[in-house]
Amino acid sequence: MKYSGPLHKMVTRLEMPVQYQLTLNDKSVNLGQQLGKKTRLSWNGHIHCIHCGRDTKKSFNQGYCYPCFRSLAQCDICIVSPEKCHFDQGTCREPDWAQDHCMQPHIIYLSNTSGVKVGITRQSQIPTRWIDQGAVQALAVLKVSKRYHAGLIETLFKQYLSDKTNWRSMLKHEYTDQNLLQVFREHWPQVKKQLSDVLLEDVEVIAEDESQQEIEYPALRFPQ
Repeated sequence: MKYSGPLHKMVTRLEMPVQYQLTLNDKSVNLGQQLGKKTRLSWNGHIHCIHCGRDTKKSFNQGYCYPCFRSLAQCDICIVSPEKCHFDQGTCREPDWAQDHCMQPHIIYLSNTSGVKVGITRQSQIPTRWIDQGAVQALAVLKVSKRYHAGLIETLFKQYLSDKTNWRSMLKHEYTDQNLLQVFREHWPQVKKQLSDVLLEDVEVIAEDESQQEIEYPALRFPQ
């Protein structure tokens, strides 16, 4: 079979194992079913912006043309560092976009990739965010009303936990099982003491004994 079209982020579905769908134009390819088969990828010589679709000589920030990179809120530094959100200062590039994406409930979570890490995501992005990061275990621990507050709390947790993944260990599937609820209970009291009154009023503890998610990935074998 031959498929063609612009590459976009794959659609994932949490099953045992995770299911990956690669969509090219109007065709969808189940990549799990391609394990053990030969697949050839070839580039047709064109780069199209993943937002506006224009043909461009170079892509920025994982797929945008330069004008979109410069103008879109989703390309701003606060997407990577949410604690730098400047929406309340009236300088957001796209206030309407921010209302739909940043001023929405966000989750602070712990996950086990190559070890325990802390992260944040929109509530609607769970479990997609965990799968994207290659987590084998994950637990939603706190809920807040907007991305900025989640970023501030994540920054406090980073005093005790990493926010990075050793991608080599992750790809080799090297990890130790973790009780993420226990890890949260160990560090939450220290983080809570540092929260402002505004954050304390907004935060909701949602970690529960039975809510840790175990995730398996499709593989014939893992790289050594």
